[in-house]
Amino acid sequence: MTVSTESSYSNERFQDFLDSISSTPMDKKFYEWYNIEVAAAIDGCTIHNHEINTESGASLIFLNKSAVLCVPKKGQIAHYPRHLLHCFVDDFRRNGESDDGLVMRAELFSISPSEEQLAWEVKCRSERDVPGVQSSVSRWLQWLNE
Repeated sequence: MTVSTESSYSNERFQDFLDSISSTPMDKKFYEWYNIEVAAAIDGCTIHNHEINTESGASLIFLNKSAVLCVPKKGQIAHYPRHLLHCFVDDFRRNGESDDGLVMRAELFSISPSEEQLAWEVKCRSERDVPGVQSSVSRWLQWLNE
């Protein structure tokens, strides 16, 4: 019975991911790509969390021991083992804003060849958006330390 519960939990998380994708403004062919190609690639995997870049349509899916980067415009699905990922946070509030007006920037990145690196970034230009960046960092660190 545990397998059934885990399977339904996994299906629920995947449906939550697809619902999040469908609420972003993307070309229809990219929605289809997510529903067919990405679904097939992560079939049977347990999704712990996900993030979506609403500007690009790219997404980062957190699995048990890895993360999957999906870039629909390139048709790219890239897999990164968790033990090769790192998190950096730059908080510019104390020392003034960065050169490009950022207040905070956080990046989850991989140690891998330059053409294959993960560089998932969240950033904000306003103090009121800092909690969103902090929330992402918290989820990343919880997942990295599981």
